[in-house]
This record gives sequence, C-alpha cells and structure tokens, in this order.
Amino acid sequence: MTELQLTQTGVIDHVIKLFQENMPFNQLLGVRFVTEDDSIRLEIPWDDKLTGNPLQKILHGGVTASLLDTIGGLTAILSAVKQTQDGHLAELVTRLPTMGTVDMRVDYLRPGRGKRFIATGQVIRKGSRVAVCRMELHNERGDHIAFGTGTYMLG
Repeated sequence: MTELQLTQTGVIDHVIKLFQENMPFNQLLGVRFVTEDDSIRLEIPWDDKLTGNPLQKILHGGVTASLLDTIGGLTAILSAVKQTQDGHLAELVTRLPTMGTVDMRVDYLRPGRGKRFIATGQVIRKGSRVAVCRMELHNERGDHIAFGTGTYMLG
C-alpha cells in the first residue's frame, strides 16, 4: 500500500480503497465504486447468483440492504472527511476502525428487477460522532427499488 496522504483527497481515496479492496463481501457482490463531481455511487450488474426469488428473477433483499448499508457508511465517512481540516485528518484516520453502522432501516418499494443497480446516499444530519444518512437503490431505468435510513458511528 502506498503512503497515505493526509489531505482530504488522499484520505477520501484511502477510504474508498478500503471499501473496494479490503471488504471481500463487496468484491463478492461485484460492487463498482463510481466517483464523479464530488459524489460517489455504487453499481452492481445483475448476476443470477444475486437472485432472491428464482421464480420472479429479482434481486435478493439482503443484496439490496448490503448496498444501502455500504453506501450509507461510505457517505457518512466521506462527509466527515470533507468537513475535517487537513491538520486534523490524522486523528480522523485513527478512528476509521471504530466507524460502523449503529442502526439501519430498509423500505423495499418494488421488486429488484433490472440489468444494473445503482445505490446513492446523502447525509441528513451529522454530528461529531454520529451521522444519519438516507440511501436509495434504483435500477438502470431509474425505477426506485428501495430506500434506507442509517445511523453511522464516526468513531
């Protein structure tokens, strides 16, 4: 691993890399991390191994929840990084191992049908230790499949 640059950009790249390369479940699901215009989203292509209902060929609810939880946690952490001045990033980096999901709710709106699924998130409220996020899952046609609300410990 290359040396971590203690700038906002360096820490953001480090966190995304952790989620991408050090979480085997994300690799198992085939999650792609897409960054553009100061935002991030997750994408996965349809794969028969992700089927929850074989009669209807729909996405497994656990995959839906996992995508929402992953984008929620990532959104919370990246928000904390963006609000931390460069001189205090080292302390935030030391808290990374203690960050995680406190609580999450998922509302399934329609069956997970599609060729590609896109998860996005936004921070609703952030304090110094906890962030609350709203996450959404859509397919490639824009059909709203599920949304979630998650509370994330920031260390």
